[in-house]
Amino acid sequence: MQSPLPVRDGVNATRLRLPDGGPWDTAMDYMMHRWGHIDPQGIEDRFDAGEIVGEGGIPLHRGTRLEDHTFIWYYRTLPPETRLPVELNILYQDEHILVVDKPHFLPTTPGGTYIQESALVRLRNQLDLPDLIPMHRLDRMTAGILLLSTNPETRGKYQVLFEKRQVQKEYECVSAAEPAAGYPAVGFPVVVRNRMTKSRSYLLAEVIDGEPNAETRIDLLRTFDGAAGGPASAGAGRRGLYRLEPHSGKTHQLRVHMASLGLGILHDSFYPELLDKAPDDYTKPLQLLARGIRFVDPITKEPVEYRSRLQLSEVR
Repeated sequence: MQSPLPVRDGVNATRLRLPDGGPWDTAMDYMMHRWGHIDPQGIEDRFDAGEIVGEGGIPLHRGTRLEDHTFIWYYRTLPPETRLPVELNILYQDEHILVVDKPHFLPTTPGGTYIQESALVRLRNQLDLPDLIPMHRLDRMTAGILLLSTNPETRGKYQVLFEKRQVQKEYECVSAAEPAAGYPAVGFPVVVRNRMTKSRSYLLAEVIDGEPNAETRIDLLRTFDGAAGGPASAGAGRRGLYRLEPHSGKTHQLRVHMASLGLGILHDSFYPELLDKAPDDYTKPLQLLARGIRFVDPITKEPVEYRSRLQLSEVR
């Protein structure tokens, strides 16, 4: 459902579904129930100013009955954010798509404590493209190629490519050159298949029994020496540069599949072991890079490939 409110400061208006019934007479009563303990005066001021709207952009007022609208839209009050010390690089742009190199630590889309400090909002504001939408996502801690749609009229043609898995993605990562103790040796290339799930209430993705829904082809490109004198937990010693080709797109799939081989990606704070939450260490980004993306462009009908210009910091 399209928002009746335009993008403001690079951020979409928030949509709220009103309940079919309950102990609330008005839409404002319900919003007070949800968020009145945080900012009751702000909610009243928004209704008085006509800044909360229903279907068709109709402004709501304090007395608007709950049953008059199913969905309402409003702009959130955005807290101040400290700019992350990382930059986006534009690799390609035309009237249909935008291709960028997303840095580590910058989320693809706004969420949680990162709103203005997301790739999408930064690019919308920088390029004055309020209709910009990402065609896929990279984890906040993953860097590399990100494809976005600039044109709502042709967006569906690119979305179909991803839905039908007609886009080939290539990643690179750095891990130990040999599996951790207790894991068998690996003959490369290897294909890892399993069934993965991730609930909204649990931080990590999990491997469960059942028909595989996640598949990754993994190959060892070369080995090299890590930082001399560093602790084993920091990935010192012989390391490997790996190519990862996912044939599905489950959350944290590449990180889980590497960890399942005893080859957890360097500086991964989730897999194989969940570490205590700590402030971002910009000197130790997760060593995972979306190296390239290939597909037949649905507009030109020509095969295209976009390659990241970034390099993993631990590669020697």
